[in-house]
Amino acid sequence: MTKVTRTYDLLRPLGEEDMDSVARVHATYGMLRVQLAPTLDKITVDYDASRLMQKDVESVLARHAIPIRTLAAV
Repeated sequence: MTKVTRTYDLLRPLGEEDMDSVARVHATYGMLRVQLAPTLDKITVDYDASRLMQKDVESVLARHAIPIRTLAAV
């Protein structure tokens, strides 16, 4: 296993209604940890790079309606 940690800026602060979506990200094989910053404006994701690529992680977050600014857009 190759653990990678990425931090993404959020396009908007997450609210209570987004917490179920954040929790569902963990159900994706290879996603190890998802943690919101205390300010709710960033999200940190740990994933297994032997299972997922960065674009896969970003796709999973988008599929769960987590509004991230992708690293390519920075």
